[in-house]
Amino acid sequence: MPTTVTTDDAERVVFAGLAEVGADEAAISRAATFEELDVDSLDLVEIAQVVEDELGVELRADDVKELRTVGDAIDVIVAKSA
Repeated sequence: MPTTVTTDDAERVVFAGLAEVGADEAAISRAATFEELDVDSLDLVEIAQVVEDELGVELRADDVKELRTVGDAIDVIVAKSA
């Protein structure tokens, strides 16, 4: 069972993952949509792998397909870690 992940931990990993896949770091915020950041489904899979490697939280396709904003992703990660 994964340990509980804090919002700050999830935010740090997601923001870093977004920057790694080419999102403009200045545009990354909880309110930013993946569309605004030009992040596609393949990028989200890559970020999900980083989340699993760094935080131990597994995100499945069903978890990420409905995500619209960076904040949505952070909230799902924190909820799944609890």
